[in-house]
Amino acid sequence: MAGEARQPTQLLRRVGCADLTAVPEVRHALRAMLGTWGAPGAGDVAELLTSELVTNALIHTDDGAVVTATVVPDQLRVEVRDFVPGLHRTRARVPHADDGTHGRGLVLVQALADSWGVENHGMGKVVWFELNGGAA
Repeated sequence: MAGEARQPTQLLRRVGCADLTAVPEVRHALRAMLGTWGAPGAGDVAELLTSELVTNALIHTDDGAVVTATVVPDQLRVEVRDFVPGLHRTRARVPHADDGTHGRGLVLVQALADSWGVENHGMGKVVWFELNGGAA
């Protein structure tokens, strides 16, 4: 109906400790949820950034993580919550040339997200990003 606000669509996934098979599963679920959301390429960027945050949480923590993605017509917000206190390893840094593919996750998030941040939540933290999808 015209003038009616569309309710947000949400994805919620718990990923186990060091379960890197969860990364493509979360990507697939996000792709299914987003469908044709956003401008061309917006879904691909969302998948890439989500993969980076989930991978970081699984590699750098021992208790798994919770992934939440919320999409409204013009915006996507993805949050990855871990259960390790402190904000270590949550600064975007230029990786060393000999690091291979390691150390680039937050640099990608910083470069490609419309906004991002880290919030301390008592027993853990949330690393999040937002993308403005524009017109589909």
